[in-house]
Amino acid sequence: MQNVQLIDHPLVKHSLTILRDKNTDTETFRRHTAIVSQIIIMEASRSCKLTKKQIETPISETTGYEIYRSMVFVPVLRAGISMLVHSRDFLPWTPVGFIGLERDEETAIAREYYQKFPENIEKKLVLVLDPMLATGGSVSDTIARLKEKGAKRIALACIVAAPEGIKRINDAHPDVHIYTTAIDDHLNEKKYIVPGLGDFGDRYFGT
Repeated sequence: MQNVQLIDHPLVKHSLTILRDKNTDTETFRRHTAIVSQIIIMEASRSCKLTKKQIETPISETTGYEIYRSMVFVPVLRAGISMLVHSRDFLPWTPVGFIGLERDEETAIAREYYQKFPENIEKKLVLVLDPMLATGGSVSDTIARLKEKGAKRIALACIVAAPEGIKRINDAHPDVHIYTTAIDDHLNEKKYIVPGLGDFGDRYFGT
């Protein structure tokens, strides 16, 4: 596996355990999704440039820094919305792009039914949000469409990843860096991540 950063932090391990527990209620699940999502964003934003800024403290003038606003969030619908909510709480100035893809069950070809992106996407880091990287099919299709739209710097943020999904992204998009808090064992016959945490969207949205 290449271009994968496994985020190892005590807070992540604690929250991830709660997310995995089948007895965790929806409210608690959402709260710990927020914690894990924001820690991932902290790591992914390390590549953002800083610009110097002169400010005044209550005591004196000093030089501070602010992040150059060069990132775009693109959630993979539907589950990616769960990470978007908390990521924008952390970086509220970050614009959001949307791409809706629907896979044809017979041809396995993804059809785009919606897309909307901010301007100058080719000049920004596009961070794709998807909490579960299972087979990698939807994410790979999303990355391919983003490249067609002109995106040149793309990274993927996910909470849990399967080796199969990582390999698919590595093979199809070796230039894409993956940030994740867990690399699980494998996919089962139903393409669920093992041990995983079930259907993320259903658990987050209470459906």
